[in-house]
Amino acid sequence: MKSLFSSLLLLLLLVSCSKIEENNDPVIGIWKNDVKSAMNNNKMVIDKEEWIFNDVYLGRFHGYRNDEVTYLTDFKWTIDGNIYTISYPGTDFPEDRVQMIEEDSITYLTYLSGKPFAIRQN
Repeated sequence: MKSLFSSLLLLLLLVSCSKIEENNDPVIGIWKNDVKSAMNNNKMVIDKEEWIFNDVYLGRFHGYRNDEVTYLTDFKWTIDGNIYTISYPGTDFPEDRVQMIEEDSITYLTYLSGKPFAIRQN
């Protein structure tokens, strides 16, 4: 009976251990934007924005004013084709829909309209 129980326990452990899918999407990393006016699209008075994308489709947004963090929140991201959708749960921020382009060895995220969103940081 003990060997049957041990075998079932081992089988349960093996079945419940699933492989974590590796995500190596090119958006993973740090992206920054210098705000051209004193207020960004979300009506925050900041002069720099930073998005840190991680491999589990989450990230952290920082808004800076005079090099100090004045706002931070988590975000979720998804990809459909070449369109990234960034949502900010728990805030009233609208979703951002962006695409990645490379120009002159610089990688950008742009809104679908072509307006710049952020630049990849190395």
